[in-house]
Amino acid sequence: QVQLVESGGGLVQPGGSLRLSCTASRNIFTIYLMGWFRQTPGKQRELVAQIRSGGITTYADSVKDRFTIFRDNTKNSLYLQMNNLKPEDTAVYYCNADPGGSSWDYWGQGTQVTVSS
Repeated sequence: QVQLVESGGGLVQPGGSLRLSCTASRNIFTIYLMGWFRQTPGKQRELVAQIRSGGITTYADSVKDRFTIFRDNTKNSLYLQMNNLKPEDTAVYYCNADPGGSSWDYWGQGTQVTVSS
């Protein structure tokens, strides 16, 4: 079992940057997959980025070359660095974990990101 808490969201201007943080209740060294999702009302939930315990990353096409996911196991934390933000990036962002590589089971409460001038 692991509990996840997201933070770092806020209001930013288009072209700006933001770093989201996800802090886990225990060490994340043994968790196979961790990732970031985003949700906008009326739209399908999207897997934005994921990272394996070994460091291999995967990104949605919509955020490639702009977002970077990384984890710091010593701090029990997962991060999402978001650069060159666009209005369409506006959403609630959720951290999640998939310990065995089969299902995402540990949703956090989410953090709101709003990109607007």
